[in-house]
Amino acid sequence: MVRRLMFRPIVCSLLILLAGSALSASVSKGADDLFLDDVEHRAFRYFQDLANPDTGLVPDLAPADGGAADPRSSIAATGFGLTALCIGAERGWITREDAQARAERTLAFLWERMPHEHGFFYHWVNSATGRRVGTCEVSSIDTALLMNGVLTARQYFKGTRVEALGSQLYARIDWPWMTNGQATLAHGWCPEEGFTKYHWARFSEHLAMDLLAIGSPTHPLPAAAWQAWARQSLATFAGQTFLHYPPLFVHQYPQAWVDFRGWQDNGLDYFANARTATLAQRDFCVSLRDRFPAYGENLWGITASDSAKGYMDWGGPPVDGRKADPRIDGTVVPCAAGGSIPFAPEECIAALRTMREKYGDRIYGLYGFADAFHPTNGWTSPHVLGIDAGITLLMAENYRTGFVWRYFMQNPEVVAGMTTAGLHRTE
Repeated sequence: MVRRLMFRPIVCSLLILLAGSALSASVSKGADDLFLDDVEHRAFRYFQDLANPDTGLVPDLAPADGGAADPRSSIAATGFGLTALCIGAERGWITREDAQARAERTLAFLWERMPHEHGFFYHWVNSATGRRVGTCEVSSIDTALLMNGVLTARQYFKGTRVEALGSQLYARIDWPWMTNGQATLAHGWCPEEGFTKYHWARFSEHLAMDLLAIGSPTHPLPAAAWQAWARQSLATFAGQTFLHYPPLFVHQYPQAWVDFRGWQDNGLDYFANARTATLAQRDFCVSLRDRFPAYGENLWGITASDSAKGYMDWGGPPVDGRKADPRIDGTVVPCAAGGSIPFAPEECIAALRTMREKYGDRIYGLYGFADAFHPTNGWTSPHVLGIDAGITLLMAENYRTGFVWRYFMQNPEVVAGMTTAGLHRTE
């Protein structure tokens, strides 16, 4: 009897503790959801407000304070923008009718008026005319990022002219032409100099592009193209070895659309690999605290971005036993964490919330996070970049609902590309 009387308060205490823990977790999850909703909505506004109303082309960058956008459009940002229209319609930030009309206008411009070469588009174009800016290349990867958005819209607005135009644009791309007779795709082509000497021959951001090429219904690459790129770009940090390239976006961009969860390639799980790379970069930043004391478990992130010294394609940890990038100066790039949310949600969301809570007055504005900032010297990028706002928007939505993955994977060519390439389901 005495034991029962002693045991009952213990049981009650445990129940109270468990209930309190569950309530705390629920409150935390609810707070995270509200936070991500705000982050996403602000990023969506970048594409809603700044896309050219006649062409649908999205500016490469814009002032973080909401000023006039750059007249130069990024075709990759336009791909993110088409996907953003679908997210916005699903969340009620734009009517479905308006989103569909915008998507159709964009795809019609791309099909009927935008200059192209064998279906590939120039990297940067004038947002009003679609004409090439400067001497930029016809870009394989940027065309692929655009096509990811095209194919997302194709499925979301199925049964409409958007679907028909999306199919036409995808079918027009002559992927074998872009190989220039080699096993892998070239980075690009210029009318003045021909094909670039660089090819997508090592681990980088090209995985989704390769699958689109292999799955093409009209101009496919052979399955051998998937095995042709080298898998030797390895990083080892904190006891983990993984396939890597220092800027985190190389893991993020393909997986913003392709749902690699449950797929393997010769024993490699790309989703798990990206989680390892994300957590390794967090640990890598923490390891730099002796030089950059602002870095920490909840304040980290380096990927290609603006910087006080201009554009930097930086990141970490280093690959192939090399030393850390000497250009790293303590800058934090919010989309490094933002674009990796599905891979390591607890760590990435904590980092983003810390950034807003500690530095929000100078880095968090109309379109969300400024592209980059330095926590201690006061420097903040004056810009928001379309591709960086876009990757944060898409990956936050994938974490919350799997929306982009769900619609993009409904394209039969994508799954055909994966199976033809030799990837196989593990679940």
